[in-house]
Amino acid sequence: MDFKKYVRDIPNFPEEGITFKDITPLLQDAKALAGAGDALFELIANMEIDKVVGMESRGFIFAPILATHLNAGFVPVRKRGKLPHQIISESYELEYGTDVLEIHVDSIQKGERVLIHDDVLATGGTAKAVCKLIEKLGGEVVQCNFLMELNFLKGREKLSGYSVASLIKY
Repeated sequence: MDFKKYVRDIPNFPEEGITFKDITPLLQDAKALAGAGDALFELIANMEIDKVVGMESRGFIFAPILATHLNAGFVPVRKRGKLPHQIISESYELEYGTDVLEIHVDSIQKGERVLIHDDVLATGGTAKAVCKLIEKLGGEVVQCNFLMELNFLKGREKLSGYSVASLIKY
């Protein structure tokens, strides 16, 4: 399935000079949504995974679906101040600013094998911050998995040393 035809460009969002890749057309089409979920699963189908970590907010779409297929738990990583229990945090840079991500301290156990999923790999800052959080908790990052990758932003370089897979590449 050609998933690119379900992604539209939104110029100058969230700020001037940025072209946002909008996946809502893919999410609104039942066949494209199911196909993308199946294709993402194929990227990790033969790996043993204990937890799937999804980043706020679009990582929350496919990460629980992948977790269910893998018989694994789902762990949300959220922006500062959104998680109610004891947390650890990591700051990161993205293509248009900086932010902080948080994870519950009891969400990953020492030695657990973790799949990280997000909708897009851009500069790699978000995914790298999540890798650090998982490793601080004693987890092992098995793969960083993305619906799409913006190759021109070289995010894969920031994730050197980790397995990286993406369904759509720009």
